[in-house]
Amino acid sequence: MQLDGADVGTHRGYPVTSPLRTCWDLALWLDLVPAVTIIDALLHAKLVSGEELSELARARWGRHGAAKAAKAFGLADGRAESPPESRLRVGLVRNGVPQPELQFPVAVTGGRLLHPDLAWPDYRVAVEYDGEWHDAPDQFHLDRRRLNLLVGEGWIVLHVTSRRLRTDFPAVVREVKTALRSRGWRP
Repeated sequence: MQLDGADVGTHRGYPVTSPLRTCWDLALWLDLVPAVTIIDALLHAKLVSGEELSELARARWGRHGAAKAAKAFGLADGRAESPPESRLRVGLVRNGVPQPELQFPVAVTGGRLLHPDLAWPDYRVAVEYDGEWHDAPDQFHLDRRRLNLLVGEGWIVLHVTSRRLRTDFPAVVREVKTALRSRGWRP
């Protein structure tokens, strides 16, 4: 797959790039975490596919920036449901935590299916990102119910708040690694 002049068009009189070209440019111009965060959103919106990203990385291998783009494309995942979830996941992986499953389905008592933000099913460890809106009383109640259901099925569930993601990330990494080690993960 080649990117060329056809990947640049106009919208309302302004030049724009195709979603695939945008992914390439983001991977080259931005640092890894912000690039992956935006590429995750493009994948989630189904504006590009993982296959297209892989094909582009192969087609451009050996060119300037190709290794950087391949790394960003390899970390991107359209199952991410928010930019902070993407930042959390990429930050954990970059700090030696194994790649998690996103929105992994967990059957709980009563036949419900829950989908923790990040999960390591082999170890029954999950991480939930709690943004500012999780402080609302109704949401807090629902979150605690989900927590109880997951714990009841034998899962360790860690919660990461927006503040901790911004200011206490090394401790978050240690906590996730500790939980995984307690369940048999060996780095």
